[in-house]
Amino acid sequence: MSNKRPPHIEVFKDRHGKTRVYFRRGKGARVPLPSPIGSPEFETAYAEALAGNVSARNEKRKPASPGTIGALILSYQQSGEYRALRDTTKRNYQTWLKPLIQDHAHRTLSGMTRSGIVTKILAPYADRPGSALNVLRILRVLIRHAIEIEWINHDPTLGIRRPKLGEIRSWTDAEIEQFEKRWPIGTRERLAFALMLFTGQRRSDVRRMTWATTTPATMTVTQQKTGARLIIPIHADLRETLAAAPRDHVSMLTTAAGKTFSIDGFSHFLRDAITAAGLPLECQPHGLRKAAGRRLAEAGCSAKEIMAILGHKSLAEAERYTRDADQETLAEAAIFRLETGRISNKVPKPSLKGLGKISETERKTKR
Repeated sequence: MSNKRPPHIEVFKDRHGKTRVYFRRGKGARVPLPSPIGSPEFETAYAEALAGNVSARNEKRKPASPGTIGALILSYQQSGEYRALRDTTKRNYQTWLKPLIQDHAHRTLSGMTRSGIVTKILAPYADRPGSALNVLRILRVLIRHAIEIEWINHDPTLGIRRPKLGEIRSWTDAEIEQFEKRWPIGTRERLAFALMLFTGQRRSDVRRMTWATTTPATMTVTQQKTGARLIIPIHADLRETLAAAPRDHVSMLTTAAGKTFSIDGFSHFLRDAITAAGLPLECQPHGLRKAAGRRLAEAGCSAKEIMAILGHKSLAEAERYTRDADQETLAEAAIFRLETGRISNKVPKPSLKGLGKISETERKTKR
């Protein structure tokens, strides 16, 4: 686990030499938290403090009641499955465990039903399908753990449909050109854009790219999500952008203060750059990864070649790019044949009447 402290955490040693951990936002009151930092008890209390639940400031924390969602979360955080997760995955899980702790920790597992989950836990996210999906996912992780430890013997989420999400689309070539006109080579915005478009990597990987893993010809990327190690040749346009970028930090991309971006900070940075370029909200940062796949497919790359760049684990996603490109190519060929066929039909053709016959004049001449 990283030694970096979470935000708003202060650590002291009291006069007895015991380590004390506190949560303090700005100049607000200090809230005591369990130690050590990173323990399941700490993570739960820290999530509550971030959410503004500081009622435990001057009282001991009450243990979660047995058989409740709160007790299940604590049990899961103490499990080997949770401890084996990457730190980034744990932080992501904690984001969605937090509302469960804050609003539903008291609910009993024995009383959970499919309709109750839909109306009481998921309903508040009706206008945020992405959030609803994340809460449903983490809830299913917890329920699977509850079944494994024999707290319940069935899954009450069975039959709950996944919220429908609007698919993030690829940027068009016109939108790519518009961004490039707004942010010329030499700006941080253009560098971030070029790294995403010409490597096809996710934000979580682009923000961590370093000069040390880059040669004049290739970039080496170890994907945070999949663990895949990729060696990506540098596109000529990206090479031009890299040549104009300052190399005063180990990271290729830094904040205005010269520090490495957090994933949230990098996302906000990209969103601000996209907005400043006058592009619509549909132009999401992840759409640049989609655009990279689209361009590879349109260039005639196979599904396996696209996988080698984007790092997909299966052919299914990469094949979607090639199918789309093949459909467009075939459609163009079909319309071309249709148009050329109509033109050829309009050209007068010689009459077949009298074919094989000779004229009366020719007959007389032959005599």
